[in-house]
Amino acid sequence: MLASLGGSCHPNAAEEAAPVELSDAPGVVRVAVFNASLFGDRPGDLAQSLAAGDDTARAVAEVLQRVAPDVVLLAEFDEDARALARFASDYLAAAQGDAAPLVLPHLWAPRCNTGVPSGRDLDHDGRADGPGDAWGFGAFPGQYCFAILSRFPLLTDQARTFAELRWATLPGHGMPPGFWPEDIAGELRLSSKSHVDMPVAVGDRILHLLAAHPTPPTFDGPEDRNGRRNADELRLWAEYLSNDPSASWLIDDRGQRGGLPIEASFVVIGDLNADPNDGDSRPGAIQRLLEHPRVGASFVPTSVGARTKSETDGGINRTHRGDPAADTADFGDERPGNLRVDYVLPSRDVKVRGGGVFWPGPDDPLARLSDVSDHHGVWLDLAW
Repeated sequence: MLASLGGSCHPNAAEEAAPVELSDAPGVVRVAVFNASLFGDRPGDLAQSLAAGDDTARAVAEVLQRVAPDVVLLAEFDEDARALARFASDYLAAAQGDAAPLVLPHLWAPRCNTGVPSGRDLDHDGRADGPGDAWGFGAFPGQYCFAILSRFPLLTDQARTFAELRWATLPGHGMPPGFWPEDIAGELRLSSKSHVDMPVAVGDRILHLLAAHPTPPTFDGPEDRNGRRNADELRLWAEYLSNDPSASWLIDDRGQRGGLPIEASFVVIGDLNADPNDGDSRPGAIQRLLEHPRVGASFVPTSVGARTKSETDGGINRTHRGDPAADTADFGDERPGNLRVDYVLPSRDVKVRGGGVFWPGPDDPLARLSDVSDHHGVWLDLAW
């Protein structure tokens, strides 16, 4: 049962449904996201630690084995093909404890903006070679990137990426006025990692995985440059779904124009770093997706562990307006507190059959896995 995974589900914030095991049901696809915090301080660190045997990676693998997704977005996983292949073969495909091995043979990671030098002093610290001066925050190219692992074929030749799209080309963008000189502002990339449309071949159907990991809306100053960027990174997917034929600015890294065709089935997925009710994201930022006419967001995954942790952490969590059971990240009792920031948001033509958050309650034997990351795995069971 999903309850044994530390998760539950409810169709709205007020009414919880009984958890149901559906991962093996015919025609049901389990799609998940997990910010695993598997990254190194230098290039190659992650591959080396995985080769040596990494206890955190084993715990991450066990979480994924307990959730048993068919397709998963693994956030904060360094851009390293060797590391990704080793994690899939030596960790996921090997039983961790009494969890069944998880074989996800189709692997792909985008090129990310994190750590890619801009040559500009973007963070106003008097130097142009720090992690805050990269096109996306990072100490080296690909740090904090993400990867997609799947039981189903990934149509990589049809994938669209938007890593190089300039922030200034977004109509009505929220770039902080005057913070950067015009020549620098015109060069800034919108996506802090990348925005990826990855088609997944599920039988005779195509499911577009719209994956991203926008910057946290924090770690800046009164200009709120990260909050503004986060909001516009979310808006990029909203514009992509709207598929306005007049949006000539919407150009992917291969030069293809336009958004996602209206008839396409999709899932918006990622650590989106925005809560609909609480935290530091700009008002209405995540609502652009939650309330988009093509998105079916009425089903809200929840967990027992999230509700309990909000109560035990206390602090700012006591002032939150959102349902604590829907939280997906544990940021403690100080600002911003525990939040819902990780999402699996399907198109309206896709039916949600179940879902949850892997956040076991304190009495659950799997509670030992609750501190693997400050984020928790989120999944939905989907069917056409």
